[in-house]
Amino acid sequence: MLDARQNQRFRRALLAWFGRDARDLPWRKTRDPYHVWLSEIMLQQTQVATVVPYFTRFVAALPTIADLAAASEQTVLKLWEGLGYYRRARNLHRAARVIASEHEDRFPDDPEAVEKLPGIGRYTAGAILSIAFDQRRPILEANTRRLYARLLGYRGDVRSARAEKTLWQFAEQLVPRISPGRFNQALMELGATICRPRNPDCEACPVAAFCQAKSQGLQNRIPRRAAAKKIVRVREAAIVVVRGRRVLLQQRLPDERWAGLWDFPRFAAGASNGAETHGAADHRKLEWLLAESLGIKAAIVRPLARLRHGVTRFDITLDCYLARFHSRRSRRRPRRPLRWLRPAELDEYPLSSPARKLAGIVARLRRSLDGRAS
Repeated sequence: MLDARQNQRFRRALLAWFGRDARDLPWRKTRDPYHVWLSEIMLQQTQVATVVPYFTRFVAALPTIADLAAASEQTVLKLWEGLGYYRRARNLHRAARVIASEHEDRFPDDPEAVEKLPGIGRYTAGAILSIAFDQRRPILEANTRRLYARLLGYRGDVRSARAEKTLWQFAEQLVPRISPGRFNQALMELGATICRPRNPDCEACPVAAFCQAKSQGLQNRIPRRAAAKKIVRVREAAIVVVRGRRVLLQQRLPDERWAGLWDFPRFAAGASNGAETHGAADHRKLEWLLAESLGIKAAIVRPLARLRHGVTRFDITLDCYLARFHSRRSRRRPRRPLRWLRPAELDEYPLSSPARKLAGIVARLRRSLDGRAS
């Protein structure tokens, strides 16, 4: 831990660097709690360069908390499409409705009330309250966790309960009473741009003189790296069912991956070894699954594409097929919403990333769907 004099020198050096080298980011041009909150949620597990256009588009479409609360979940998910981790968007929407009903559309400045909002924990609450309301609140997220561990020379597992307590105590010691929000932004900026996970730029670091890891030559070994997650390879199948000039979409259920988004009918197809073939037996099984789950009788015409995508620890091979609709199998309503849409209408629905890629393939098949080609 730093003593009072070191703490003061640390703060001055960090803030001077931030004043010179901080990136020009749209959410830093305001202290509007809504913008600060939105940026913090979007930045969770997502790179800044990816977030900037999403943030700008989202604020333009829903400029206030009241607008967000009044929007449909589908509108919110569409604005979020492609950003991933869609639970963040659903929690953001739920929290806006809580703010609208319990706080008169004003983001609360009470820490207890903020931490009760869906999707907001101690770190996010601290970031919002310090940046938007100038409250002296510590922060601990991925970038600052790494930064603090190096400053302290902490060699243990930074995800342990002991490390959590130590790092939060260090964060509380660091944050000043004057301009705590700017200071916290400087900490996050330093972790993101200088104190990187690999090959930190110690020569450019304004607080390198305070860093125990650097003084011991351990900056590339602290924090201790987590064991690599085992990748699970799976195979799935997606079916583009054509009925006249329309194709079938289904909505993902609340307990499924990409809950609330729309997708082409998709089914598990077992383990993937990268060498599967599209056989008649597979076709019959997929036709049966369509009938059983959606009440749709259709015949697989041919394969369309093979797509690869990753979701958390899963490496998914997605075999895509074209099928022709024959009839409804029964009048019983399926357990999930279905839509028959023209290819041009697919742009209006929030789709998962692989579904959006498949929608692009469908768009190129429009002449075929219009009956002008086989």
